[in-house]
Amino acid sequence: MATMIASYAKAIAQLPDPKLAKIVLIGLVATLILYALVYVAVGWGAHHILYRVDIFGWHPLTIFSEVLGGVAVFILTLLLFPAVATTVLSFLLEDVARAVEAAYYPSLGVVRRQGFGELLWQAVRFMLVMLVINIVGLIFYIPLAIFFGLGAALYFIINGYLLGREYFELVAMRRLDRRTADALRRAHLGRVWLGGIVLAFVSTVPFLNLLAPVIGTAAMLHEFEALRSRDGLV
Repeated sequence: MATMIASYAKAIAQLPDPKLAKIVLIGLVATLILYALVYVAVGWGAHHILYRVDIFGWHPLTIFSEVLGGVAVFILTLLLFPAVATTVLSFLLEDVARAVEAAYYPSLGVVRRQGFGELLWQAVRFMLVMLVINIVGLIFYIPLAIFFGLGAALYFIINGYLLGREYFELVAMRRLDRRTADALRRAHLGRVWLGGIVLAFVSTVPFLNLLAPVIGTAAMLHEFEALRSRDGLV
């Protein structure tokens, strides 16, 4: 736990680094644009599925249902934010990783070459997995939140695993082949999962979530270097 906190502390402390400033700005703009598009898409879908069907007949109740629908759209979009932000960050990963390595690991060698197609497939695959799992997960999040107060816990557990796995793979596969990277992640599953849970929480905090991808990448790179050094993979 202490090492995880230290990794996130280093990531946050490096945010003012000029090498990260441009990346943060580009990421913020791109994420906001994509986030707005997702919000509009979710709202449009909700409107055409629910609002056109006036099942209540009584106008005040219909208005109330539309207000609740608007709140639901906002919450759903917020829940999908990690997938959106990570998709954007996938194409800025190399710049973030290089800035972190220049500050903390200057002696590292050349990274493994990754083609655009590999990065694109990884980003799209992750976004689709997160979208499907969280949309299906709403069936469980809402009842558990209402009746047992466990909806948020389930959300962080599921998305913590997904985010931890994705961010670890993003940084690990710059240095290792997929099989070795997967083996390292599985050997330290609990630690990677915990890092993902922290990132999932940060990703749900308004405004702070705009910086979550950069913070998550930097923190997971610190974790990766510590773990592969411990396992003799340097």
